[in-house]
Amino acid sequence: MARFTKTLISVALGATALTSTAYAKTEVSPYIEVGQVLSTDVKGGDDSILTYSTVAAGIEASVTNSRAEFQMSYRYERRFDYQNDVGDEDVHSGLARGRFDLVPNMLSIEGGALAARTRSDIRGAAPLQGVGNVDNLTQVYSAYAGPSFATNVGALDVAAAYRFGYTRVEAPNSLQLAPGQRALDVYDDSKSHYATASVGMEADAGILPVGWLVSGGYEREDAGQLDQSYTSKYVRGDLTVPITPTVALVGGVGYETTQIKERDALLDGFGDPVTDGKGRFVTDPASPKRLTYDLDGIYWDAGVMWKPSSRTMLEARVGRRYGTMSYTGSFSWQTGENSGIQLAAYDEVETFGQQVNDNLSQMPINFRSSRSNGLSNSFSGCTFGGSFGGGCLGDAFQAASTSAYRSRGALAVYSATRGRWTTGLGFGYNQRKFIAPVVGAGINVNGVKDQSWFAQGNMEYALTENSSFAADVYTEMFDPGIAGAGNVLSSGITGSYYHQFGRKLSASTSVGAYSQRVDDFENLINISATAGLRYSF
Repeated sequence: MARFTKTLISVALGATALTSTAYAKTEVSPYIEVGQVLSTDVKGGDDSILTYSTVAAGIEASVTNSRAEFQMSYRYERRFDYQNDVGDEDVHSGLARGRFDLVPNMLSIEGGALAARTRSDIRGAAPLQGVGNVDNLTQVYSAYAGPSFATNVGALDVAAAYRFGYTRVEAPNSLQLAPGQRALDVYDDSKSHYATASVGMEADAGILPVGWLVSGGYEREDAGQLDQSYTSKYVRGDLTVPITPTVALVGGVGYETTQIKERDALLDGFGDPVTDGKGRFVTDPASPKRLTYDLDGIYWDAGVMWKPSSRTMLEARVGRRYGTMSYTGSFSWQTGENSGIQLAAYDEVETFGQQVNDNLSQMPINFRSSRSNGLSNSFSGCTFGGSFGGGCLGDAFQAASTSAYRSRGALAVYSATRGRWTTGLGFGYNQRKFIAPVVGAGINVNGVKDQSWFAQGNMEYALTENSSFAADVYTEMFDPGIAGAGNVLSSGITGSYYHQFGRKLSASTSVGAYSQRVDDFENLINISATAGLRYSF
């Protein structure tokens, strides 16, 4: 699930042993796949019918035993068009999550990797389908890895963790903006380090009537664009005061410093930023590194925790941070053996790379991957757990921004597996308030607030042991917040059928209808279909 806050996650990052399993299971299934795609715009567009072929190679793998848990789903697709209506291109999509206990109940290493496509500019189109000549989509890659440690020293709980993360975004192939809208910088890459440590004691340890925790953390990110750097440090103390066996008051106070620096963009004779061949602003080599954000002070929060059972937990806090009131919380309810609901409200100053890495680290290790929907922009929205829960990337993937921002929002995920049915629902809202200097003649997003809303649902029903039907629906709306830029609304529905022939050969087909409305542009309605054959080794 998406982060609560990084300061509260510092304890969760400590190592916890994997659930003991009575069996070991390893599955590795590489495959090759060929397919045919048809796509046409029934409203807007050029009314032409696009057809092209695809050749793909991928792998589905999972490992589960008493010390390790790992799952990966990766697909590389090459598109071939013989009429030159669709540009030949490569598409990578995949998700991997894993954890290994180096020392059971004490030391573990965890990691994850993601390949997906995200929007390049929040003012541009928001295509839901991943086929045809789509505008404003670009490839993003992200990965993280690091150790975590947790142990008990008498009645004390001691934990520490470190994480290295990397995120890279390719330059977009195309981007159409309304008249008068100026192009913003294009994201490149970033490297991040995040370390945290804590020591505390539970209220039920029998020594004190309250629980306490002292924690600290350090985060550093260096980005490729304009030599941007982000540095944050904090230390805080928390108390937990039991009121009843299931209810406790919680609160904490801390001190943090956050600084963001970057160099100026090189300007031409007209005062406009110079761009390279991929549309990224060129850094002025003579520019000093300027301070664009400087936070130094005390912050606090207080609230309530409710835990009526091992299956249900609620925590809600209100406080003051970043100079204003801040509201955070989380809720988890395992409604059945393979069903549950997770919610989170968050408030962070961060960057695109950090937000993608944070969300990736909260994805379930045991996740569901679609075998049949060949039209989806895989792993760009919500990913649901194999049993329950899940995580969403919609807050980060509303657009790849080069500027830092304060991100506030809420996410809700429901996932269930019951008999032949599997169901997943995801909802989210996110607001980003940008922190950026003025660049060139009139390019200023500092203080601009963009917003996004999304809802996603999928359902799959096993018709037989070898066949299934799936349906996916998605809608999202974007408010760019930039003067003169209109709202963007996208919706779509896809139906898919999958059939397994023996152990190695399978076939799938999908049909979808998609609507896209970008203010100042003609509304677009697209119908797409695909069919493919897969051979697994």
